[in-house]
Amino acid sequence: MKNITATLHNPFGFEAPCEPFVPGYGDANADFHVIGDNPRVHGGSESGIPFTGTAAGERLQRALVAGGLLSEAGTPPTVEKTYLSYLFMCGDRDPTAEDYADHEPLLDTEIRAITSHVLFPVGERATRHVFANMTPERADAVDMEALHATEVRGSGWLVYPIKEPADWTDGDEDALVAALTALLATDYRQEAELGRFLPNDDVWRVR
Repeated sequence: MKNITATLHNPFGFEAPCEPFVPGYGDANADFHVIGDNPRVHGGSESGIPFTGTAAGERLQRALVAGGLLSEAGTPPTVEKTYLSYLFMCGDRDPTAEDYADHEPLLDTEIRAITSHVLFPVGERATRHVFANMTPERADAVDMEALHATEVRGSGWLVYPIKEPADWTDGDEDALVAALTALLATDYRQEAELGRFLPNDDVWRVR
């Protein structure tokens, strides 16, 4: 049996009839899941790894390093407890609404298989998707300026929307780093106590 947790690149073995194909990358047991738009927006067409090869992707990586979500930026970045993926994983075209719909089951499989504690949608489209599917928030009322680097309570997840990195000011980057630093200093895990105990009296908690 294949241990997907030992595979950083495309741990779920997704395939798509396109080239380049940029599947998810990172820790399949991640606490943090960063969700971008597509390779043409956020990079990865050359490397096959999300958020690489573009100024926007590299700037986001630097902020994630400064905030403690990545150990080191690069191609590939050094990840631990963080997973990176896209709404649409093909880099051969600008996606249509039908393209996004075709890939939605892949992303949702990742989100629910990883069961991270915090989702970081990057950009308006990713934020709308997460709001519509993982929170009670209205997906048609997304103000990225107001939402950037703020906490939204989801249905089993904390959600921190991230403004499009290509549009960041220095203040936007600083706000994200500060929010990540503050988050890591809290008990961010979304767990429920079942009231059962393990033999050593540890509390049994589940997602």
